[in-house]
Amino acid sequence: MRLAKATLIWAALAVAICVPIAAAAASPLLAWRGPVYILAGFAGILALGLMLVQPVLAGGSLPGLPAYRGRRAHRWIGGALVVAVVVHVGGLWITSPPDMIDALLFASPTPFSPFGVIAMWAIFAVAVLAALRRRLGLRTWRIAHMSLAVVIVAGSVVHGMLVEGTMETMSKAALCALVLGATIKVMADLRVWRKRATSRGESTARR
Repeated sequence: MRLAKATLIWAALAVAICVPIAAAAASPLLAWRGPVYILAGFAGILALGLMLVQPVLAGGSLPGLPAYRGRRAHRWIGGALVVAVVVHVGGLWITSPPDMIDALLFASPTPFSPFGVIAMWAIFAVAVLAALRRRLGLRTWRIAHMSLAVVIVAGSVVHGMLVEGTMETMSKAALCALVLGATIKVMADLRVWRKRATSRGESTARR
């Protein structure tokens, strides 16, 4: 029973990430795109998929991964997310520098650009804070990480939904909903867990 449940969870995660990628790969719009633009686009799709993995790892929802391995995987996936974003932005810069300059300066006429740029800087900020984690202290790191995670997920979901490109609409919407739902659930669970831990600590101190 446990094996079947574990297999189902891993399979569902793989489907949630791979179906939007496969649907985008079948898009007829790719015929008019250059290789660098296509690479940049799929890097963005992969980044969105990795955002689903991150809260699932943080919440310990993946069977077969002990807590310490889950934390290590969370860090590695975070690094992969940074790389995917760099490839996404770098590829778009190569194909159209003026558009990227407008986007980075928040002067782009496209409504999805500012959300993507804000999410990008938040991702980079998390990477920098992760490198300084020991100096920041656990409490400061958690508050900063959780706050930036909200910005990353919200910005990325809005950015992805507003972009009209190679991603198929239904699979994109489903992936965005899963990313949003998983993030909200994990943050709620962690908050409840910390409140319980604090309450137990206060009760013990009173005794």
